[in-house]
Amino acid sequence: MSFPEQSRAAYRQVVALTGALFLSYLTVAMSLPAVPVHVVQHLGLPNAAGGLAIGIAFLSTILTRGIAGGLSDRIGGKLCMQRGLLIYAVACVICLTSSWGTLPNLTAYTVLIAGRLLVGLGESLAMVGMISWAIGLMGQPQTGRVMALVGAGMYGSFAVGGPLGMILLGRTGFAGVMAACTLLPLIGLLAIQAIPAVAPSPGRRESFWRIIGQIWQPGTVVGFQGVGFAVLGAFFSLYFLSRGWPYAGLGLTCFGLGFVAVRLLCGHLPDRIGGTPVALVSLGVEACGQFLLWQAYTPLMALAGALLTGLGCSMVFPAMGANVVKRVPPHLRGTAIGGFVIFQDLAYGASGPLVGLLADKTSYSTVFLVGGVAALLAMTLTLRLHRAVLIAPA
Repeated sequence: MSFPEQSRAAYRQVVALTGALFLSYLTVAMSLPAVPVHVVQHLGLPNAAGGLAIGIAFLSTILTRGIAGGLSDRIGGKLCMQRGLLIYAVACVICLTSSWGTLPNLTAYTVLIAGRLLVGLGESLAMVGMISWAIGLMGQPQTGRVMALVGAGMYGSFAVGGPLGMILLGRTGFAGVMAACTLLPLIGLLAIQAIPAVAPSPGRRESFWRIIGQIWQPGTVVGFQGVGFAVLGAFFSLYFLSRGWPYAGLGLTCFGLGFVAVRLLCGHLPDRIGGTPVALVSLGVEACGQFLLWQAYTPLMALAGALLTGLGCSMVFPAMGANVVKRVPPHLRGTAIGGFVIFQDLAYGASGPLVGLLADKTSYSTVFLVGGVAALLAMTLTLRLHRAVLIAPA
């Protein structure tokens, strides 16, 4: 599709920002399989310690979204993103030092936890700063397109980062993985230096919780949508293994293919026809995918359900993100984005453990019933938002 000539340069700049975000998220994705192996096999600590080393970064991300949003509003998205990329690099250097053989194991683990906490802060600053900066470059009417690119960069990095991290771990050890993770955000930092900054908009600042009060409805939609991805990521392989099916590793592959394809092909739709219509259709597709997983009696049906889930989940975040940005003035955009992303973070972080309790008492297929019901609840709330838009005065 085409868009105005004057937007082409800005679009290319946003694509470059997406590339830098992709590199920063490779840092996260490559470390996911490497960190628990390092903790358990090299530091000799239990599996729970490995899980904590992974989860602490996501907790840090949730707790610092508001900080990142406020900083982006005060100093601008470019400086915010640059600081995030630098913090990524520093965090990975700290994690690298935990592999030094001269450190006692508990000391090395403490150093690793400190580095992982900083990784979460870097992720918050880089992502929120990038979105705010990109919207400033493209203009608010292109918010949906911007957020679609962001998601493509993020999930593309997770698609390749995990396998790449395991390959590096086998060939270079944990120190080699962390050295690569240190370089990646620095390369991204160099790549964005020439892109012009967008000055922060003047205006009266408001409290983070006041902004949450304005955006909680689209945020809740994204939270419910995130349940489907969370349960698929946590339980798809176990679901297949419990039934003795092959191809257990292809669940996230099918999800990712559908997700990225829709982001690239349909990223313009929220800006063209509105966020709520796009979200309604997307959530319906996600619900179908989850219910198909719930009732699947062959591996092919289940893989089709994973693909449908990816197709459906893909556009909900940019569709609702466009809705969020319209609710606040430009000088509060970063704060709103930071608050909005928290809803998705919470869904990703809480769904697995909570639904896992249900799986222990029933079966793995039941978790996808929960994902489908969550998508239907999101559809209900989205329909209310759509009706509100229709009756709102022009």
